[in-house]
Amino acid sequence: MEHPPQTSQSSLQRRKWSTKEDVVLISAWLNTSKDAIVSTDQKAGAFWKRIVDYVNASPLLSGAVPREWSQCKQRWGRINEQVCKFVGCYEAAVREQASGQNENDVMKAAHDIFFNDIGIKFTLEHCWRELRFDQKWKSLGVPKEGPKEKRKEAAEVVAEEEGAEVRPPGVKACKAAKRKRQGYDEIHAMLAVKKEIQQQKLLERLLAKDPTHLSANEISLMDKLISEMI
Repeated sequence: MEHPPQTSQSSLQRRKWSTKEDVVLISAWLNTSKDAIVSTDQKAGAFWKRIVDYVNASPLLSGAVPREWSQCKQRWGRINEQVCKFVGCYEAAVREQASGQNENDVMKAAHDIFFNDIGIKFTLEHCWRELRFDQKWKSLGVPKEGPKEKRKEAAEVVAEEEGAEVRPPGVKACKAAKRKRQGYDEIHAMLAVKKEIQQQKLLERLLAKDPTHLSANEISLMDKLISEMI
């Protein structure tokens, strides 16, 4: 009796991931990683078992061949690595964004930077769009007003250099500067006290010696310390 051919592990690993599978996997990882009980008490095996159960139970993948947890782990590793790299490329594209360029221009530039730096095309834009607003990846992003703020600071510097009228600092800025000066004054006062204590101890050691055994340098130092304290 002939048995039906079994799917080998290598063929499972080679089965291409669809965009829909990637989206479900990302959703599974985000939901499971944010579960406080799983993230603190359960081991990696249990973590990935929950993810693969989530993926295989998704109605979006109804009728699809179930995935193994090792496949999910491997695929997530690739998604995470490449998306993190693309985040850096997107940041660079935003910083270099010229006036009049739109989001499509920025995305094209980000893809070009990725290809030039990594040597391959970025094919996981759908994954980046799912992850870009999550805290882990959002923290790497460049604020949209970042370049404008930098240009504003540069304009203020130019205005000062050209003698233009510069807006005086606000109340908060003045208070912050005052606290900073007070902090410096306190540090200087502490250093001065410390120095005085050290000088007193040094003078006491010199005075405790037999005057006939003092060197010329020690006598000169002792006279200097006494004169500073008078």
